[in-house]
Amino acid sequence: MKKDDDTSTNLQNALERLRIKPVQLIPLSFLIVIAFGTLLLMMPIATSAEEPAGFLTALFTATTSICVTGLVVVDTFSYWSLFGQLVILILIQVGGLGVVAVGSMFMLLGKKKFFLRNRMLLGDSLNLDARRGQLQFLIRMFRGVFIVEACGAILRAVKLVPMLGVGQGLWASLFQSVSAFCNAGMDVIGPDSMISLRTSNLLMWTTMILIILGGLGFVVWFDLSDGIRTGIRQHFSPAKIFRRLPEHTKVVLIVTLTLILGGAAIVFGAEYANPSTIGGMGLKDKILNCLFQSVTFRTAGFASIPQENLTEISCMTGYVLMFIGGSPVGTAGGIKTVTAFLFFINAFSYVNGKKENVIFHKRVPEEVMKKSAAIVFVSLVTVFVITLLIMGVEGINQTDALYEVTSALGTVGLSRAITPTLGRTGRIIITVAMFLGRVGPISMALFFAKGTGADNTFRHADGKFYVG
Repeated sequence: MKKDDDTSTNLQNALERLRIKPVQLIPLSFLIVIAFGTLLLMMPIATSAEEPAGFLTALFTATTSICVTGLVVVDTFSYWSLFGQLVILILIQVGGLGVVAVGSMFMLLGKKKFFLRNRMLLGDSLNLDARRGQLQFLIRMFRGVFIVEACGAILRAVKLVPMLGVGQGLWASLFQSVSAFCNAGMDVIGPDSMISLRTSNLLMWTTMILIILGGLGFVVWFDLSDGIRTGIRQHFSPAKIFRRLPEHTKVVLIVTLTLILGGAAIVFGAEYANPSTIGGMGLKDKILNCLFQSVTFRTAGFASIPQENLTEISCMTGYVLMFIGGSPVGTAGGIKTVTAFLFFINAFSYVNGKKENVIFHKRVPEEVMKKSAAIVFVSLVTVFVITLLIMGVEGINQTDALYEVTSALGTVGLSRAITPTLGRTGRIIITVAMFLGRVGPISMALFFAKGTGADNTFRHADGKFYVG
């Protein structure tokens, strides 16, 4: 134990000498895992043909796995061997929970000493404000994740084991459950994702529930769990339980429900008579698949209808939902629901002449509003720039390019059959986009939260500027 403590102390001293801050260490940890995953996927044993995958193919796959995006340049179920699929599954799990969180859990299991810097880094990686209770939160998070994923795998096995056999059925059930919960969207069933299974109520609803649970965020999980337990003991009504929830959780629940139902309604109207998507389905299957499409738009990546056949209206809806993504401290990507909500609330408050932003009778700090605006602005600029790049390099139309880029930056994984056709430069651009989508919002949020430079210690004189 003494040797382990000395090693950990030396690592702390080395990091301090290098002056590596959490805002730098979090992206660096993802890069290290991507490099390691790439090397493993380049091994001959990782492919079904037992021939080594090319560097760019391995790099793209490792990145899309650790960034829980789901865009693929080769079929996961046929190109990769069982070893390769296992590497991908581990990368998905690590990426969904966070590299720092997984590393911290291994430190706990190994009974390694946690220094203050370790706790601060863990809190920053999970986007938690408190400097205490991170380890308890981490343990509770891992316990909840594995219970949910196990339940998802068991439910999926009911359908997949009879269809694929015991061995392949159990493996596919586990893989799909982890992929769905982590909002990765990768599967090992076949080349058409969920299209051949879109009439299975069990698989469709199980997948949607896993995606939603992963995208809600662990803070919301625990707030709901604690609130419901207290409500049952105190005999509170459901309405009172909801009113007593923290304001963050109430915002997440309301925005999530609004986006899912609103997105489903728009897709239903846009695709109702489209024979290439849901036009030939019965009413119940149309409703089910529109709900699934709305849910999967929000960073999941599974597809029950061909994405290249969606109408322009559905694509526009997808841009918005993919850009917003899931909620903070969860497995989903995007700018996050709360960020988008605060961004719009700020504009609404200004238009209505309000001096402060109030949600559920609680004032939103000005620093949080600035952070939300900064994240939205940086993300929009990134989408614009990378879309221009991919259009120029690959020569594809705006609809397909924007769909691909928004999907990559939002860590969604949906594609209008563009990803496999990308050239070397295009694949590199999308690889960078997936990485930025996974670590960008986190890093940007931390960067703006720590902005306390010397130039903030005094105020300049007001100047005259005319806007609008």
